[in-house]
Amino acid sequence: MSKVKCNHCHLEFSESIMIKEEELNFCCKGCQGVYHLLQDQNLDSFYDKLGNKTIQPPLEVSSDLNKFDTQSFEKIYVTEDENGYKKVDLIIEGIHCAACIWLNEKVLYNTDGIIDASINFTNNKAKIVWNSKKIALSQIIEKIRSIGYNAFAYNSKIADEKASLAKRDYFIRMMVAVFATMNIMMLSVAKYTGFFTGITPEVRHLIHLGEFILSTPVIFYSGWIFYRGAYYGLKNRILNMDFLVSAGATFTYIYSVFILFGLKGESYFDSVSMIITFVLVGKYLEVLGKKSAVDTLDTIKSQIPLETTLIKDGKKVEVSVEDIQIGDIVELKTGDKASVDGIIIKGESSFDESSISGESLPIYKKVNDVIFSGTLNQDSLVQYRVTKTFKDSTLNSIVTLLEDSLASKPKIEHKANEISKGFSVMILTLSILTFLVWYFFGIDLGFDYDGVSHFEKSFIVAISVIVIACPCALALATPIASLIGISELAKKGLLFKEAKFIEELARTTKLVVDKTGTITNGKLSVVKAQILDENIHKLDLLYSLLDSSTHPISTSIKEYLKNHYKNLSLKNLSNVKTLQAKGMKAIYKNLEDKEFEILGGNQKLIEEFGIKYKFDSQNSVYIFAINKKVIATFELKDEIKDFAREFVSDCLKNNIDVIMLTGDNQNVANYVAKEVGIKTVVANINPIQKAKYINKLKEEGHTVVMAGDGVNDSVALSSANVSIAMGNGADISIAVSDIVLLNNSLESLNQAFIISRKTYKFIKQNLAISLIYNLITIPLAMAGFVMPLIAALSMSLSSLIVVANSLRIKGK
Repeated sequence: MSKVKCNHCHLEFSESIMIKEEELNFCCKGCQGVYHLLQDQNLDSFYDKLGNKTIQPPLEVSSDLNKFDTQSFEKIYVTEDENGYKKVDLIIEGIHCAACIWLNEKVLYNTDGIIDASINFTNNKAKIVWNSKKIALSQIIEKIRSIGYNAFAYNSKIADEKASLAKRDYFIRMMVAVFATMNIMMLSVAKYTGFFTGITPEVRHLIHLGEFILSTPVIFYSGWIFYRGAYYGLKNRILNMDFLVSAGATFTYIYSVFILFGLKGESYFDSVSMIITFVLVGKYLEVLGKKSAVDTLDTIKSQIPLETTLIKDGKKVEVSVEDIQIGDIVELKTGDKASVDGIIIKGESSFDESSISGESLPIYKKVNDVIFSGTLNQDSLVQYRVTKTFKDSTLNSIVTLLEDSLASKPKIEHKANEISKGFSVMILTLSILTFLVWYFFGIDLGFDYDGVSHFEKSFIVAISVIVIACPCALALATPIASLIGISELAKKGLLFKEAKFIEELARTTKLVVDKTGTITNGKLSVVKAQILDENIHKLDLLYSLLDSSTHPISTSIKEYLKNHYKNLSLKNLSNVKTLQAKGMKAIYKNLEDKEFEILGGNQKLIEEFGIKYKFDSQNSVYIFAINKKVIATFELKDEIKDFAREFVSDCLKNNIDVIMLTGDNQNVANYVAKEVGIKTVVANINPIQKAKYINKLKEEGHTVVMAGDGVNDSVALSSANVSIAMGNGADISIAVSDIVLLNNSLESLNQAFIISRKTYKFIKQNLAISLIYNLITIPLAMAGFVMPLIAALSMSLSSLIVVANSLRIKGK
């Protein structure tokens, strides 16, 4: 019985087993269902894009779908954005062409509840954002399966494995090419020497045959990488670098084969081999750069223990880090690493936090101190209560940030890629025009082509144009420098959420800084206290108000009272309110139901409530009043950070204007600014006013960077072009920031600017090198001064120069 094609998958089956429907034939009910689904959703143009290619029939919807909706799956793979939408990364199995991507994206976009769906063609990784109230993840997977594909959760380990496999694959292909090319060059020496000393046609033919045997594995095995890249580029209607390499090598190889089998002229198998080898070396260096970035991730990941010891019902149990819940009690022995964040509830010890902050000295921690994941317990056994799951822990968040930054691209790279796409089309056009001009007009501007046919002369010149102009250097210019820059920044405790912030930081014109915790250490100490009424009950009210706040001033005064007054007790306050950039107020009722209004804060707060009490100081001031009567005053001082003056000076030298925005009083702000060299100071300003100030700077055309550490800085941080969260900052400020400074040092913050400027400078240098190279070499090749062999060497040399130049970022 004859075979017929299925109207959906295009596979051929015996006519007897087909499901017939008027003039349609389907191999199974799955194909029949998908066909009508596409027709109903007006997606039938998929078959035009598919052409004559075949695809696999749809998978049967299996019973494993429920696992995608379980809490354990969501905890590991699913995140939630600021709008409450769920996000997941999936690998789509079965994609092999642009039509497959088009179909999957169209079907997902047309599904109610899916907000965004984008698929990366190079690795089939899909980023999907959906509204969980309208659709479940299992339903999304079911939709993907219903059209003939499969999906499973993306695991970063897969990326690591692929990077290692790519490195090994490139190395083997490169060594095959190098070995064959070295032997071809020895044969070429004999051939070229024979031109001067005499060589018989039979010997020359044998040399051509040897070159043919050696160059064939080079072009078809080592060069397969370029053919594959060219194929996928053409599928996406893009003439890329791989197309130019493969086109130049293929045309030269085919021409040389004709020479081998009787056509008059010279073979260029040596040029074919050299083209592939030199470009492959450049490709291998690019892979090494990417693998180096992945190795940086591996080094950080190695700090995370896979299991930990929990105390449950008085017993010790070993559990996987993914199974740890908030509130669990973890026991850390000497030499153990913390797997998740928490607060010590028993014991005290010194911790090595070098994996997080780069600080080499151990940090002593006691009860109520915070432990970060990845830090090493050096002294004694401690127990701590978990405050973050593994997914949200500090070290895992660092790994996630690095993965995202390495996958992102700066703006200048997008521009370079656009230039590269148009550049390839232009070069192919120039090559064709060169061939036509040479062939029809017989132009010869200087190269010695004696004994070479007219066609061969025109052909070789055209091939030289293609090879010498290959935009390898242009394609490598930005990603290599960005990868090295991100890697170097990570080693210094600087986490960039996206590579594009390197460019933004390098072009900064205004740096806005908070005072407390950024320019100063944020550890205030009481230098002078005036207790106007030492009634212990009134001091209890002050102690209770201070206990309601986590502000550094409140914490410092509370510690001072504990050290100077015994038997202080907490009172039950009501209507406790924080007044931004001013202080706090509350109400207290005693046993006689008598009401007291309590105020604690700066001069501005006292004046606002009608209390006439003038108190000037160069230090931070805290005034406590009960029923509009001042009970106590405190002066606090915050030490300026090391390297603060040098940091500000370096910014000014690089034309970055430093502005201090603070909620503290003008006297204190002016004192700190004068000490470090900041000229512009805005004091007594609340978070909303900070954000407005930054927006005004942006409207004036400035690139604004903000560095801060507190919850009160989160609004201003989100308003800046680039926001930097100091390492000791609150979770919310880290969440809205673009760069996280792990070790809280101004010297490291200075490194962020230095490395970003250096990286951006080298990116521009790389682009200039590649463009100048092409401006000089393309006209030379079109004029006939460059042979294909020299073109390949020259083109590869430009790529090596770009890579070598990028490696200079690692230098001091």
